[in-house]
Amino acid sequence: MTPGPLRDPSRGPAPVVPPPPARTSPRGDAQAADPASSTHAAGTPLAGRTVLVPRAPERAAGLAATLRDAGARVLVSPAIERARVEDAAPVDGAVARLAHGDFAWVVVTSVNAIDELVASAARQGVDLGDAGRRSRWAAVGPATRRALEAVGIQVDLEPTENSARGLVAAFAALPPADQGSTSAGHGSTSADQGSISRGRGLVLLPQGDLAAPTMHDGLHDLGYVPHVVTVYRTVTHALAPEVLAAWHAGELDAVVLTSGSVAREVARQLGPRADVAGVAIGDPTARAARAVGLRLDAVAERPTDPALAAALITVLSGDPAAPQAADPTDAADPTDEGDPS
Repeated sequence: MTPGPLRDPSRGPAPVVPPPPARTSPRGDAQAADPASSTHAAGTPLAGRTVLVPRAPERAAGLAATLRDAGARVLVSPAIERARVEDAAPVDGAVARLAHGDFAWVVVTSVNAIDELVASAARQGVDLGDAGRRSRWAAVGPATRRALEAVGIQVDLEPTENSARGLVAAFAALPPADQGSTSAGHGSTSADQGSISRGRGLVLLPQGDLAAPTMHDGLHDLGYVPHVVTVYRTVTHALAPEVLAAWHAGELDAVVLTSGSVAREVARQLGPRADVAGVAIGDPTARAARAVGLRLDAVAERPTDPALAAALITVLSGDPAAPQAADPTDAADPTDEGDPS
């Protein structure tokens, strides 16, 4: 899974993604797309509810479809978006060093970072899968792992807890034989090589500009030598006017918060509302939401679309025994991992 193309912020707010169009039944009568209408299945747990998913349409599609199937009216409008860094030289330099075998590990905490690494490799006439074969790779979660595998990268480490803290803990739990790289010491002439001999290896951290220092500091404390490279920026995206109108009119029942950056932008652009339930994708996002005064009702058990949907159903149906959504291995992982804390 990879994020879609960048959107020029100068184009203004992205339109709210409408529900699917009406469809015709075998009898020839039209079925309304509005899940709150009487033609929708009567027992749906989110019937009559309106949920805001402030994400890019391509990233929100899976969750939005699940929520609509549960009866909800869903508004999709991004609050943040990815932008390229102004100076690509540090990224290109890091990828060149990667191809040379300088890095023991590459630690990826954002699906967004993968696109930028692939683009940098292409600028240098190499394939990222080939450039990264001499290093070991760690992914913060299933979406990041799948995105890496899609470009030919084998992932060696994925934590049980899909967060920067969880990934640090996974490194700490590695047996000594796995803490270095099979490629370390291949004649690299990097400036960091002297530190590698005293520690556990040089680690490339391709991150967004808002990434917290959790990963860097945790690896440093474990004896690794982190090399942070900012590969993309997170910029504000104005929420669509329809969203602002619905928020201020009290039409929204819940908002899905998928990163600390999203939580901060929702609070900045819309302002807190005590009557709008908040569901966070993970504990870092939950902490960010509380810090800016947003109401928070639940944290998803896992950073996946099915887990977010299950949490929303539990919160909005008022039924703590609401059935948990299935969590297949190919479920979309919507984590905005570039802003971990």
